This record gives sequence, C-alpha cells and structure tokens, in this order.
Amino acid sequence: MSFELSEDQKMIRDSVRDFAERHVAPDVIERDNKKEFPHDIVKMLADQGLLGIYHPEKYGGAGFDTLSFCLAIEELARWDASLALTVASHTSLGSGHIALAGNDQQKKKYLTPLAKGEKLGAWCLTEPGSGSDSSGMKTTASKDGENWIINGSKIFITQGSVGDIYVVLAKTDPTLGTKGISAFIVEKERDGVKPGEPMHKMGMNSSDTTEVVFDNVEIPAENLLGELGKGFVDTMKVLDGGRIGIGALSVGIARGALEESMKYAKERKQFGSPIGDFQAIEHKLVNMAVEIDAARLLVQRAAWLKDSGKPYTKEASMAKLFASEMAERATLEAVQIHGGYGYTKEYHVERFMRDVKLMTIGEGTSEIQRLILARELKKEMGYMD
Repeated sequence: MSFELSEDQKMIRDSVRDFAERHVAPDVIERDNKKEFPHDIVKMLADQGLLGIYHPEKYGGAGFDTLSFCLAIEELARWDASLALTVASHTSLGSGHIALAGNDQQKKKYLTPLAKGEKLGAWCLTEPGSGSDSSGMKTTASKDGENWIINGSKIFITQGSVGDIYVVLAKTDPTLGTKGISAFIVEKERDGVKPGEPMHKMGMNSSDTTEVVFDNVEIPAENLLGELGKGFVDTMKVLDGGRIGIGALSVGIARGALEESMKYAKERKQFGSPIGDFQAIEHKLVNMAVEIDAARLLVQRAAWLKDSGKPYTKEASMAKLFASEMAERATLEAVQIHGGYGYTKEYHVERFMRDVKLMTIGEGTSEIQRLILARELKKEMGYMD
C-alpha cells in the first residue's frame, strides 16, 4: 500500500493551490458579503479542465481520477467553500448522473458541454416535502405519446438558476415506491422550467441555491436517463460519489481553519507572548491537525476504492460523516482561537464556520450516514440475512 501521490495528482494539487491563492482568495470575503456567483472564476476553472476533471476525455473531460478531483476540491475549499461546492455538485451530481447512467448519445450531447464547462449542471432531487426520504417525492413524469410531461417542484438546488442542464428525478409510477422513480435530462430553456430567486442562507453565499418549478415541461422520450424505474438505484450510486466530494470539501474548510488559526496564533500576543505558545492553544491546533489528517485519509481511501472499481458505499459514508463533523469542530475552535476577531467578517474563520454547517446536511445528513453505516456493518457481521 502506497500513500504517495502520483506525479499527475501532485500537479493537480499544486496547480489548483496556486490558482486558488491567486484568483480565489483575494476577493472571497467580498463575494460572500455580496452573495455573488463567481461566473468569471468558474469560467477560468472550466478553461483549465476542472469542471470535468474525472470525466473521460472522449466526452470532453480531463480524464483524471477521483483522487485528483478530491485534491482539487480541497484546495478550492481551503479558501472558498462556495466555489468548491459549485465544482463538486456540477461534476459529481449533475454531470455525474449522466456519466453514470447516460447512453452514448446522451453523453455526447449533454456530458460533453458539461465536462468542458461550456454549460453548468444541476441535480434536482430534494423537494419541499421530501429530503432524506427521497421516495416521498411528489414530482411526476407522465407519458404523452412519445414525450414525457414533468410536473413538480424541487428545492435547495445547487446551480438552480445559473445551471443550464438539469437532471430531474420524478415518479413515473407512483404505485411502485422507489421502483417507480426515473431520471430525466431537462434543459433550462424548455417551456415551463421556472428557476426561483437565490435563497437566503446561513453560509455558502456565493453558491447558487434556488427552487426550480417544472410546470408541464415537455421533453422527448430520449431524455429518459437510464432505465425506466431505475432512477432511485442510480441516485444512490450518485450520492455515494457525491459524499466523497463533500468529504474533500470538509477537509478543505477545516484546513483553512487550521492554517488561519496557526497564522493568527503566531501573530497575536497576550501577556507578552504569542498565544500559540500557550498550551491550551497548542492542544487545539494539534487536535485540529490530527483530525484533518485522519479525515483526508478516509476521503482518499474512498476515492481509491471508487477508482479501483471496488464497492465504496460504506467508506464514502464514513469519510463524509467523519470529515464533515470534524470540520465543524475545527471551525468552532478556529473562531475560539481568534477570540472576538473570529466573530467578525474581517477574518475568514467566521465564514468557514457558517459554510461548514452544510457539510453535515448535504448529500445525506449525519443521521442518514449513521443509518447507512449501521446497515453496512450489520451486513459484514452477518447480523442481517
């Protein structure tokens, strides 16, 4: 077993780190305050191939692996979690579902512009009345001749108003429960697609999050994504991959909290000494560093399993659960180390603390992760027949 990154992986890490320091960090506080979606930076990332980093070159991607994707997401999240969320959700959810379940024609038509970053993707699963219980969705897709008619509304959709191509989950047979859910590709310009206004959130302010209403939206039969009635099965697979990205994003936020705290602890003096020389602060910093390293290893193990074609449901949930809750602890400690300054928008750690909360909610809450892990552990121990 080797923990050494390949030369390509090191190149991705170092180039994204340099990009983030030069183009992302300088105006991140201003973007957060103004709640501005960074179209210009997203375009720059697309030009560098980072919006299709692990999708095949055949379909416009860069052809790297999931671990490279995690390294890139960590580097972006260290400075701007909103931007990292945009890249992660576009790549692993919107584009990812098409890459997973799409046929060759769909991949050429839709995945290619998404992977090139010419268009942005959005994944429409959550509804006002169904979050963790996605089987309770009310959105329907009814056959009308050779076409499908979609009706319903989705909420908390990342890239909801700036996205160009949606993957929409809908019930095609409400009598079959999860076996009656199918996925569809829907272009934003179709009649009846109505994105809402950006939502007012605690954090992730420069990430676009809206409601999207589908009012008698007519799409052709060939826009059915995957097999009829297999949308829920594919959704669970998409979420497994998405959880790896959330884990990497959490590591990036936590690393930002640690690095900003190390810098502050060296500069801030009390009682004649830098506060970083006080044992209480040292212990906080050490605990943060150890947990960040542990979380990164969990994330990279899950990524390696995915790249190796091995089962990774349990490992993805472990990585997401531990990394997200670790990052919450890290940002809380970072604000404490900064004292009163940490409570102001002048310092990055205040934003980190607001942004990180989504990590324990998105792609399945911590409670859902524990349900998944309990089920997987019981299988391994022969507890379940």
